[in-house]
Amino acid sequence: MKRKKLVISECSTVRQACEFYFNTPAYLKVSGRSQKDYYSTMIRACSTSVQNNKLFGGVKLKDVRFKHATHLYDTWITTLGVRQANYHRTCMSIVFNTAIRHEAMVSNPMSLIRGTPDKPRKVKWTENQVKLFLDTAFSQYRWKAIGLIAYMAYEWGQRAGDMRNLKWDNINFDEQRLDLEQSKRRAVVHLPISDDLFKKLKEQHEYVKGITDYVAPRVYPKNGSYSVYSMSEVSALANQVKEEAGLPKELWIMDLRRTAITEMVEAGVDITGIMQVSGHNSPQSVSPYLVNTFSGASTALNQRKVSKE
Repeated sequence: MKRKKLVISECSTVRQACEFYFNTPAYLKVSGRSQKDYYSTMIRACSTSVQNNKLFGGVKLKDVRFKHATHLYDTWITTLGVRQANYHRTCMSIVFNTAIRHEAMVSNPMSLIRGTPDKPRKVKWTENQVKLFLDTAFSQYRWKAIGLIAYMAYEWGQRAGDMRNLKWDNINFDEQRLDLEQSKRRAVVHLPISDDLFKKLKEQHEYVKGITDYVAPRVYPKNGSYSVYSMSEVSALANQVKEEAGLPKELWIMDLRRTAITEMVEAGVDITGIMQVSGHNSPQSVSPYLVNTFSGASTALNQRKVSKE
């Protein structure tokens, strides 16, 4: 469908500026997942109250001030947390920079906000926790899809979002292999499928064949379609499984990728080998996923001792 051509001026509202951005080539070039994230975040920002119960989306660009940006960021920090507050700030900066390029604004007040550093997560699942989660998820039909998403994310060290959107076209049953183009960096990885996971995928394929192209769709149709779960739904279902299994709340599905990468490090896999699996394009980009563990330190010290003998 052809998008309508919009114009933007200093009298446009923030919401209209967002709509203008949604019709730019820059927005259309980003991945589908990023488009959805940008859209939902920018609309949520527009729905944030700035003063006298007035929503930010209704403020004209010529009237946007640093005080608005400060109030918004503080609100997002309180209600959404540091990571989401920083992401909201980044998204609105994109909108305002677009407005500047089209001479609808002179400066970007969001760029003046000194963001709070977001401490990287270091949470790692234990092998027993992963097994307990999967056993619990596969024990009930309503959690079948979330179990498969978690299993694939852990088995292959991939992002839960990519596993959520995985299609059967990505599964090569003849070669027992996953062929995946990652959504974030567009890296392409080719990964073997273990016998146990292969068996579950074969069973799943027989079950959903002819119903959907997705590997782990909703177990019950929504609006007549077996579509994929949203990430918020994945989190909610995962929380149900964790509660049933008695697992800590701080464990997230997204941590399974870090867990898999850390386990490869502890097993002595070199960085090049890890990048073949993770899809990272540099050793430096792997470092945020690494944590210091007792088993990893023990392995390193034992190797040191052996080398001296």
